[in-house]
Amino acid sequence: MAMRGVVFTGDRHLDILSFDDPVPGDDDAIIEVKASGFCGSDLHYYRGERNGSVAAKSEAYLAEHGIRRDDPIIAGHEPCGVVAELGRNVDRRLLRKGDRVLVHHYKGCSFCEPCRSGWIQMCDRGALVYGQTAHGAHAPFMRVPARALVKIPEELSFSTGAAISCGAGTAFAAMERLELSARDTLAVFGLGPVGQSAIQFARAMGVRVIAVDVSEARVEAARSLFGADACVNSATTDAVEAIMEWTQGRGASVAIDCSGVNAARQAAVRSTCNWGRVAFVGVGGRVDLEVWPDLMVRQRTLIGHWTFSDTGLARCVRYVADHGVDIDRQFSDRWSLDQAAAAYRKFDLQTAGKAYFSF
Repeated sequence: MAMRGVVFTGDRHLDILSFDDPVPGDDDAIIEVKASGFCGSDLHYYRGERNGSVAAKSEAYLAEHGIRRDDPIIAGHEPCGVVAELGRNVDRRLLRKGDRVLVHHYKGCSFCEPCRSGWIQMCDRGALVYGQTAHGAHAPFMRVPARALVKIPEELSFSTGAAISCGAGTAFAAMERLELSARDTLAVFGLGPVGQSAIQFARAMGVRVIAVDVSEARVEAARSLFGADACVNSATTDAVEAIMEWTQGRGASVAIDCSGVNAARQAAVRSTCNWGRVAFVGVGGRVDLEVWPDLMVRQRTLIGHWTFSDTGLARCVRYVADHGVDIDRQFSDRWSLDQAAAAYRKFDLQTAGKAYFSF
């Protein structure tokens, strides 16, 4: 049997190619994909060179994982679906065919300290990333280690599960590290899906939220759809001055940058109060800060954050279900695989909400 999958071919082009249906190894599961989300980090590979996800990898990494540099890789690292097949070593008391699951989208060596602690993306030997250096979820079926699966309850949609499996899960994990509580005021810079998730989680925790972006449409969505207490269009208004004014000169106690943009990162730091906590979540780019006035004098804490552990992902699933967080509110577009070219052209504009393939 053969299935079709989306492959980024470089310079804002993609193909839909045929692949053999995946077969489970002894410790694997085959997932029948029901929803495969689009993530902002996908755009790095959609816009870049062919097989850009493996281009920078060393020959040792490729040999370790059996990757050939020119082999096409199925995109998509926000998978959610049902278990279709299980390898012979998988404990059927813990996982069964038909279970509704999302995927912690990494595979490591399973033996090093990061892997054993659940931070598999930090594997000492270099992790596979599904949708980047191993076949992902922009296809009807996907093979992953059974241990990578997190069950989702019936009350969560497959699209919600897809969003949790990267974007929403990343926001939740960053907020755990920031130790957010109802005493805080949070400034969110960058109002794509990760920033929208941060607003939703913060509001569920009783936190006041200031939302900042250069897109008026996203600023308005933060106000009308996600419940931000104050909104700033930083294309027309100085965000730091606006946040200081809204907080009576104190500054936000916590800030999170989801944009990866230098100016936004600077503003995230400088808009916080004494002892402020800041997380950088947006991928790529750089930041220029003056260490003495921006960090030391104000006693600020700066955190670099990358996705989540497998147990952290499970906590996010439970939080969304228990608190009724309406993650599906983030979605503006649902596409079929045949519409992949049009879907990514629209997603590349970064003006709409979140998108996913439905199978």
